[in-house]
Amino acid sequence: MDFLYLVDYFEKIFNTSKRLEKTELISKLLKETKNEDLKQVILLLQGLVFPVWDPRIIGVANQIVIKAVSIASGYSIKEVNDFWRKTGDLGETTLKLISNKKQATLFSKKLTLDKVSLNLQKIAELEGNGTVDRKIKLIAELITSASPDEAKYITRILLGVMRMGIGEGTLRDSIAKAYDKNSDEIQNAYNLCNDFSKIALNIDQINEISLTIGTPIKMMLALKATSIEDGFDRVGKPFMAEYKYDGFRIQAHKKGDVVKLFTRRLEEVTKQFPEVCEYVKEIEGDFLIEGEAVGFNPETKEYLPFQYVSQRIKRKYDIKETAKKMPVEFNVFEILYYNQENYFKKPFVERRELIEKIVKNKPFKIRVSEAITSENKEEIQKFFEKALADNQEGIMIKKLDAEYKPGSRVGYMLKLKPQLDTLDLAIIGAEWGEGKRSEWLSSFDLAVIDDGELLMIGKAGTGLKEKSELGLSFEEVTKILEPLIISSDGKRVKVKPEVILQVKYQELQKSPTYNSGYALRFPVIERIRTDRNIDDMTTLNDIKEIVKK
Repeated sequence: MDFLYLVDYFEKIFNTSKRLEKTELISKLLKETKNEDLKQVILLLQGLVFPVWDPRIIGVANQIVIKAVSIASGYSIKEVNDFWRKTGDLGETTLKLISNKKQATLFSKKLTLDKVSLNLQKIAELEGNGTVDRKIKLIAELITSASPDEAKYITRILLGVMRMGIGEGTLRDSIAKAYDKNSDEIQNAYNLCNDFSKIALNIDQINEISLTIGTPIKMMLALKATSIEDGFDRVGKPFMAEYKYDGFRIQAHKKGDVVKLFTRRLEEVTKQFPEVCEYVKEIEGDFLIEGEAVGFNPETKEYLPFQYVSQRIKRKYDIKETAKKMPVEFNVFEILYYNQENYFKKPFVERRELIEKIVKNKPFKIRVSEAITSENKEEIQKFFEKALADNQEGIMIKKLDAEYKPGSRVGYMLKLKPQLDTLDLAIIGAEWGEGKRSEWLSSFDLAVIDDGELLMIGKAGTGLKEKSELGLSFEEVTKILEPLIISSDGKRVKVKPEVILQVKYQELQKSPTYNSGYALRFPVIERIRTDRNIDDMTTLNDIKEIVKK
């Protein structure tokens, strides 16, 4: 396939805001795409080079792309930066500069989908000395051979900002329309494999797509409960109350002696938690289990907050030493596969019985999650207070006869916490501060998600500290956001939506000010949720449900 053919579709999709029109265009594209190109087309529609669970990422910063655009177009780096400031979009900047090249292209050939995908994969896999220069060369090679429109989308793919508004639901419905299937069939298959291209390539055997040990699935998500009585009303009596651990949720896959660990974001963290791998290996059989890695003080055995564990997630060096200084206990609370049998459709109480049968409790190593089953409010209240006394966040409320729904908030599982409500919101923009905060980003635009589209719901800066030793600081957040800046306009910047904040608030109200239709009152930033991405952050539907109650 010529890459320009695909780019023409990208332009049409980009230029309509109507979901039904996007669905129609994507389904038409899929029907016209040969099987050998389907995987690459579906990945690029999502702005991806690899499936979401693949550990390889492109990892290209703005400045690398700017240098490559400078080489390909003949404009200086300063001129590229100046154009970028005017357009606010590096993709649009690349289009304009390639349209008016200062130098003739000596060696270029028509770009194919295979050539673009191959170069993008090479960029992601480069390691060692000279990596930056080799990445610039590969990117410049693509842009030099590209038409202006092709160059625009190559830039956007590299930076992970396709801006086509294609959410998971839109792509699901497009595949259903293209192959005359039910959207529920597509969703059920996607829940098991997390790969739309695999579904399209196996569309005639869609009901045979199953869970694969070693490939993560999306985890079932919890709704909020306002009280124990609310829990009874929504899941019935009795229910299981379980500690809501203040740790890091992990999905553990074991086949033979091979163990792989994944986060809620589907990132592999096997190397970061070697002790959890050893604990899991001791359980007999092949399986997929979920649990919470909770940090504790190795001397006092006191449980520690999430921030303690989060330090281990990105750790690449001195891992064994870190594991000794910052140990975790793995609390198992779910099982979805055991010895060639799927447990998704089995009632929760049956899944829990299997966990208690195969997991041998070893305190401060691995254990079955702390839980009670009751229909007595006073008994559950005492358990709730015990969870808080153990430095945990509260309790989970679980429906005993419920199946497991990957990636869904279906009301089978609720969370009850004592504090003010919190939301998990994406940073989509920010503003440079003034005075002593002039070198920091200090006011952050926060957004919820609605079928892939990020909608603003408020601004916040309260909660961050001026000194790092006092907690999460303006300087720390600024360092994380600077490589993610995609455009600037005076003191304001737009950023790639990769950072999720946990934000506490006093009230939600309807508002015409923000495009979500709602606004936060008195938001306070509590922490960065390194275990969240835009796929499992707060949705607009969540907001509507909270307001309704």
